[in-house]
This record gives sequence, C-alpha cells and structure tokens, in this order.
Amino acid sequence: MQAEKRLILPSVSGLFIEDVRIERMDAEMLLENTLFGEVDKVAIAMQRLKTFEPSEGYYLAFSGGKDSVTIKALADMAGVKYDAHYHLTTVDPPELVHFIKREHPDAIIDKPSKTMWQLIVDHGIPPLRMMRYCCEELKEGGGEGRICVTGVRWAESNNRRRNRDSYEILTPKKEDKKLFSDNDKGRRLFENCTLKGKRIINPIIDWSDAEVWEFIRQYNIPYCSLYDEGWTRLGCVCCPNGNQQKQAERWPKIADAYRRACVRAYDHKIASGRTYSYNWQNGNEMYEWWIHGQGKGKYREGVTYCDDDQTVLFE
Repeated sequence: MQAEKRLILPSVSGLFIEDVRIERMDAEMLLENTLFGEVDKVAIAMQRLKTFEPSEGYYLAFSGGKDSVTIKALADMAGVKYDAHYHLTTVDPPELVHFIKREHPDAIIDKPSKTMWQLIVDHGIPPLRMMRYCCEELKEGGGEGRICVTGVRWAESNNRRRNRDSYEILTPKKEDKKLFSDNDKGRRLFENCTLKGKRIINPIIDWSDAEVWEFIRQYNIPYCSLYDEGWTRLGCVCCPNGNQQKQAERWPKIADAYRRACVRAYDHKIASGRTYSYNWQNGNEMYEWWIHGQGKGKYREGVTYCDDDQTVLFE
C-alpha cells in the first residue's frame, strides 16, 4: 500500500498571481500542444478559479476522491478562499472517511437528516439504478446561493461530454434547458442551476483520468488507499451503478446492514397494506434480488425515475 504523502506546494517565488504562471520541476507536466501553442492545463484551471472567485469564497464540494483532492489542491495553489464540504451518506467506505478526517481536517462533514437505512424503509426498496432517491437525499444538498466548485470532468461520462457546452442553465422543466455554445473548449466549465439555486464551476472539466493522476503524483498529493486496491471510483458502498456483489464482499458489514434494512422495509410495506409488483416472499429475497444486480433496470411501480447521467455535486 502506498504511503500517503502531504501536498508539496510550489514556493512563493515560483507562483505569480497575476498570470498564474507556475515554475515546476517537471516542465512537461500537463502541457498540451495545440494549434495555438502550448497550453498549461494547471495554470488554466487555477485561472478559472481566480476568475470566478466570489467575495465570500467558494463552496467546494469534496468527496475525498481523486478529482476532489485535485480541485482542493488547485484552490490552495491559486490562493482562492473556500470552505470544503463532505456529505456523509452513512454508506461511505470506512477507509474513505478515515482518509478525509486524517488528511483533510478542514473539510466540513455534513451529516444527513436520515440515514440510508431509514430511506430504504421510507421508500420500501433499496436504491435502484433508475431510482436513485439516495442522491437527492444524501448528496445534492448544500451550496444553495453559492458558487460551488466540483471535480466533474467530461471524461467521466460520454453523455456529459457530448451533451454539455460552455454555459448551461438548469431549470425544473427539461424543455426549458438552455445551452450557450462557444467554440472555445476551454470555457465549457460554468453552470447555473436555477433549480438548486446555485452556480457551479468545474475547473478540471477537460482533464483526463491520466492528467488527474499525473497532477496528484507530481505534487505528492495524498489520496485514499482504496485506489491502490484497484477501485477506480469511490462512492457509496453497494451503489447499483457499480459492482454490488464485489462491494458486498469487500464491506460485508455494510452489506449486512442493507439486508436488515430490506427486511424492515418489506415488513413495513406489507404491514401497511401495500404490495410489491415483484414476487418477493420476504425482505431477504428482495435483498438477494437487489444485491445480484437485478435493480439495474427500471422499477415498475410508477415511480419518478431520475436521469442516470445526472450531475450531482459529489458524484
């Protein structure tokens, strides 16, 4: 397991605030040759943060993952003011929570009003791929009325990279969505979400996975040890968008808590006189159906499905 090291920032003499020019030991780091010359993606990301910096500082959405530690380090290097927030979901990998508390004690840990186990009982079923009520309840809050910094990147989603442009306004009605196109790819980074009452800046939106890891290694930024185990994305344990069985094997105590919640949810729904459209005889059968990936399709009880490619602050 890799020893987690602390971030080594450039010396003050190597950082020029006016043009955000950085002198680095490795001159090739994150430099991209374009038709318009050489582009320094680190300097550009820092300039983006400086350009939109509000007087009260940013609300920095922090998940503890590789993208989050990158944007937090960039914010420190750019010298912008921010307060970092981590939304505890109650189904987080323990290793991730320990990492955040140890390496990022300044991050504010926001606790939910209800745990995942309570939400499962309330909804009568664990989260499904197309019914991720957990995202709205556990992840999407916070930052209202603020400019939020996130680590969202085009490389994370083909749909996101294909469908989003420079400036986006999100409203409650899908047909009201407006995109302001711009041929300059470097400017596709700012979103205005009227539905949530927040503005979002994505300073590394055009970075690849390789560039994120290059930045982390160059500056010796600590990262969660779960990446060294082979996990490529860190998030809620047993999320239906991932390999649920593999995660259940890695975190059996959390998987068992899901099972107990399914039993309570089933018993509560049946006791209230409601029924399931699936032929489950008890909560254990519902859990087995779910943990083996059967919940990746659409549920059939008339629920409102969320967009599978939705952007959330801590995704």
